Amino acid sequence: MANAMQPDDTPALRKLYADFRDQHLNPLWTQLGDLMPRHPRPKAVPHVWRWAELFPLAQASGDLVPVGRGGERRAIGLANPGLGGEAYVSPTLWCAIQYLGPKETAPEHRHSQNAFRFVVEGEGVWTVVNGDPVRMSRGDFLLTPGWNFHGHHNETDQPMAWIDGLDIPFSYQNDVGFFEFGSERVTDYATPRFSRSERLWCHPGLRPLSGLQNTVSSPIGAYRWEYTDRALTEQLLLEEEGQPATVEQGHAAIRYVNPTTGGDVMPTIRAEFHRLRQGAETAVRREVGSSVFQVFEGRGAVVMGGVTHKLEKGDIFVVPSWVAWSLQAETPFDLFRFSDGPIIERLNFDRTLVEGGD
Repeated sequence: MANAMQPDDTPALRKLYADFRDQHLNPLWTQLGDLMPRHPRPKAVPHVWRWAELFPLAQASGDLVPVGRGGERRAIGLANPGLGGEAYVSPTLWCAIQYLGPKETAPEHRHSQNAFRFVVEGEGVWTVVNGDPVRMSRGDFLLTPGWNFHGHHNETDQPMAWIDGLDIPFSYQNDVGFFEFGSERVTDYATPRFSRSERLWCHPGLRPLSGLQNTVSSPIGAYRWEYTDRALTEQLLLEEEGQPATVEQGHAAIRYVNPTTGGDVMPTIRAEFHRLRQGAETAVRREVGSSVFQVFEGRGAVVMGGVTHKLEKGDIFVVPSWVAWSLQAETPFDLFRFSDGPIIERLNFDRTLVEGGD
């Protein structure tokens, strides 16, 4: 019955199709299976990028490619092998390794696209967001929401690398992007331990009366590793005490949130952190939308589409829409995750299937 609507091939039909092409028309009945599949069939493919291979390439670019006006950033985008060579990790998300050499400055600019940084190792760089210097250190998750001026400066004699995540593919496909150059340097070379945004907003359960208006993106410049680590540690300790604190047995997780709304940190990007006990395994899941993970610490594996990929510190992998995936921890296993969840949920396309679940 799948071909019940397909007419017989005749000269008249071929002329009709030729006339369609001349008028820039395309009949639904010849492409229904591609436009409306029974379930998502992503062009993006599951893939793993090895930190042991990424970092030396970033170092080599540091020796050969300057940072400054024009190129703006020494950032190397991860190109999903299924997406035709574009530097897109998924159809909605962009992920890159960014490298800043000793004493270097990346000039300020701003863009409509939402961005963040996650630091798997190193310190000594400050990112300046709308004039507010924000320290970057191992385990920190840092925000640059859309249309915020930002630049970076390295105050040390050592290089530093981190990952950037943005909604560039989504913005590009929907023609919403704007870009503007800012200062040739950065507007503030101070190196405070805590940014002004943290001093105002990062007090548990307390909201400044000067900030009662809800904001589209989180006003917090940096979510510090010490608090993330403590939250995950306490979840697993509570689990040991028999309390319902973890998402699965041996699997602690947190979501970074906007304190003004309790929702996601930015309108297009969700960010989480996951910790598995040694030997723990997650259930097999399928989810609409794409996710990117980076291993922060430990060894383990991800199973994507039935294929097992061993993972070590720094490794990055992408899970495309509706690809079955699960995690396995060989040692205590920490992973940072970001996704297009806010887009998918706001458009009411979200769906999750957990094998063995209700």
